[in-house]
Amino acid sequence: MFAVFTITGCGNEVNHSPIMEHSADSHLSVGITFDQPGVGQRLADDTVRGFDVDVAKYIAQQLKVPENAIVWKQVSLADREVAIERGEVDFIAAAYSITAKRQERVAFAGPYYIATQDLLVRQEEKSIHGPSDLASRRLCSVKGTTSAERVRQQYASKVELIEYPQFDMCVTALLAAQVDAVTTDDLILAGYLAKNPELLRLVGSKFGEERYGIGLRKGDEEGRRRVNEAIQLMISSGAWKAALGRNFPDQEFQPSPPPVVGQG
Repeated sequence: MFAVFTITGCGNEVNHSPIMEHSADSHLSVGITFDQPGVGQRLADDTVRGFDVDVAKYIAQQLKVPENAIVWKQVSLADREVAIERGEVDFIAAAYSITAKRQERVAFAGPYYIATQDLLVRQEEKSIHGPSDLASRRLCSVKGTTSAERVRQQYASKVELIEYPQFDMCVTALLAAQVDAVTTDDLILAGYLAKNPELLRLVGSKFGEERYGIGLRKGDEEGRRRVNEAIQLMISSGAWKAALGRNFPDQEFQPSPPPVVGQG
């Protein structure tokens, strides 16, 4: 087992790069989700898989950290800022949307992917074509994400919002007809759709935009620069496209084109 180093200091700002210090020691603690197929998932054999995982591995490689020296840590979507601030992880790659509010507490490298929001419904559901059809319907999302609030504020103020700690709980509720739709980023929903293609479908409305960034300790400008360089190299080398194809092989789902890195 590899040791997990923590970051210490006063407040959120840093005048050094925790990521570079850890890469020099050839250990890196990376926060990911464990329950999102295609994005970040821990398998029965304790290995991890997903697009976020591949991005994190590529970054670690560019920082000269061997793959077997990465410590994967599960982070809840609602506690990602806390995990960074406390030094529980060196960086987070967990479908982490860049927002102004989050930037008050953490720094972001990237974006490394630009997702659009969509709706996942049961295959037989024909009356939901977009977020405007959700008035007085039961919509499930995960606490701490931006997706459900966008629906409520911009499309369906009377939607009945049900929040769970994890998206797999939302999908289970959808399959059991306890909710009418699940909303989040298309990349995440595509992973769950791949597990139940006969029972579920994506509406394909594609509204809103989420820029996925790598979450870093606030003030870590050197770390942010190095991670941006790694993301750009992943895109230009073809590894980025290959990772998307490997994790989302269904030809019906078309991922977004590469983003412009450094506009976080």
